[in-house]
Amino acid sequence: MTIRRMDNVLIVVDDLDAVLSFFVELGMQLEGRGPAEGPWVERVIGLEDVRQEIAMLRTPDGFSRIELAMFHQPKAIRPEPKDAPPNTLGIRRIMFAVDDIEDAVARLHTHGAELVGEVVRYEDSYRLCYLRGPEGIIVGLAEQLG
Repeated sequence: MTIRRMDNVLIVVDDLDAVLSFFVELGMQLEGRGPAEGPWVERVIGLEDVRQEIAMLRTPDGFSRIELAMFHQPKAIRPEPKDAPPNTLGIRRIMFAVDDIEDAVARLHTHGAELVGEVVRYEDSYRLCYLRGPEGIIVGLAEQLG
């Protein structure tokens, strides 16, 4: 059996509104937002007495999704160090294709995003950069050239 698709990536956050605004500014579309709690949630994630609020976002093409979850109970656990560098084990970034990298960087800067390094050109193919957004989330941006 093979997989059909990657459905979504979960990001646990402390400030759902700030992170949601960041990804909407990037161009993702909010599909829905609301509570997720009860026995079925507890059984699937392996935690007891869960109360959380989730928001589901999708890319404009409709093929990719990000699920944001803010735990009211039990409280989320922060990894160390808070702003882990790109070589830290685990999922480190999500890469998005954009039409205009300078415009995207400027718009995300208004939501607190800072460049991790700098915008660079890879041969004649792409302009690339990493941004650290709200809560230390790293997103990569890729603008195809030509």
